[in-house]
Amino acid sequence: MTTIADERFAAARALLGMVEGMIDGATLVDRESRVVWFSEGQLALLGKTDLAELVGQEIERVIPHSRMREVVETGHPHPLDIIQYGDRWLLVTRLPLRDETGAIIGAIAFALKDSIPYLRPIAERLHQMQSRLSRMEQAFSAKRAVRFTAEHILGASPAMRQLARLLRRAGEVGSAVLLLGETGTGKEMAAHAIHAASKRMSRPFVAINVAAVPENLLEAEFFGVAPGAFTGAARQPRPGKFQIAHEGTLFLDEIGDMPLALQAKLLRTLQDGEVEPVGSNQPSRVDVRIIAATSRPLADMVRAGTFRQDLYYRLNVLPIHLPPLRERAGDVELLATRFSEQTAAAFGVAVRPLTAAAVARLERHDWPGNVRELANVIEQIYVRSDGARIEASHVADVLPAPPEAAAEAAPDLDLAAAVARLERSMMAEALAQAGGNKREAAARLGLSRSSLYAKIRQYGMG
Repeated sequence: MTTIADERFAAARALLGMVEGMIDGATLVDRESRVVWFSEGQLALLGKTDLAELVGQEIERVIPHSRMREVVETGHPHPLDIIQYGDRWLLVTRLPLRDETGAIIGAIAFALKDSIPYLRPIAERLHQMQSRLSRMEQAFSAKRAVRFTAEHILGASPAMRQLARLLRRAGEVGSAVLLLGETGTGKEMAAHAIHAASKRMSRPFVAINVAAVPENLLEAEFFGVAPGAFTGAARQPRPGKFQIAHEGTLFLDEIGDMPLALQAKLLRTLQDGEVEPVGSNQPSRVDVRIIAATSRPLADMVRAGTFRQDLYYRLNVLPIHLPPLRERAGDVELLATRFSEQTAAAFGVAVRPLTAAAVARLERHDWPGNVRELANVIEQIYVRSDGARIEASHVADVLPAPPEAAAEAAPDLDLAAAVARLERSMMAEALAQAGGNKREAAARLGLSRSSLYAKIRQYGMG
């Protein structure tokens, strides 16, 4: 006596037999996802000839990674699924089979022949898109990967040895870290080192410079944008830095430049562990470790009411001070030598060692731009001079004279050099008076912020 299930399986087999010429193969499974039947074409795809030895086996034992069980258990059909089977592309349809009560009794799958004209270009296009996505994922992972560890932070001075210990310690805990230091002291490198020493090292490291993003775009950069949030917005959601850094580390550089209104939303995100994209009222969970950095006196800003006290307490759990280069006795020669080696490698030329006189001249400079300025000076020397070694005269051509020498020097008849020295001096003074706030320093100098940034890059000041 046949059951309704048997009758329906027989009907399905008969129907598939009628379209045998249009399909590469067909499969029937029961409610336990066991094989009921394979078409001749499917047996050929599997390299089998005896159907009897396959009937009753779980489908995954015959076709690894089969999705038939998913169809049986959920009742959801898979109308179109393009898969690669060996060197062939197949367009597969999977459908649940039901009895007269609607209960699922099994599932059927069939693959259209790849000779159908429209299938091959679809399959090839899918393959191209999958390859492109794979390359993008690899590039994204590389971009967000660890770039520096504590071992990359050069320095033999006591201050730097203590800094290395603090960075490793910060990596062992999950608390927020606040990096404090002048422009160019290596705060982003320190943030990378903390991330590399943490349990999150295999997850993304995402950095954002608050001062470099226009104020009207900051909220979208941090929290993302919902589809159609404003005129011109994309139809797809755009994730913010919090979503991109999920389960990893988010580095907030120049946090002291964040507007008060955005500080409130950042505080709420840190408290609740949720972000709400621009144009949406649907929050989403995020798990992010925060490392913030600033060259500004945040404690003074709290007292002045320009930085939220509650946010300051959230960020200032583990404060770490990065010493300026002028306080790192003995490190200038070590760093200059490393930068000389790196510059020579980048230019494909022989390394130029520094003479004792060149080192002495570098050590007399007060380095308002710190390590970044030193790297810029060494690169300028390679570009602007020749020779087997770096001489004191090469340093003097790039660096302004120290104050004591400038007072005794004859009038400088090189107008361009004199203007450059004056600009560097005025910029360093304005940045110091503004506590490192580039927006405020630009206002003091009567410059636009973009002009100030361009000159800072020009002179290697950060």
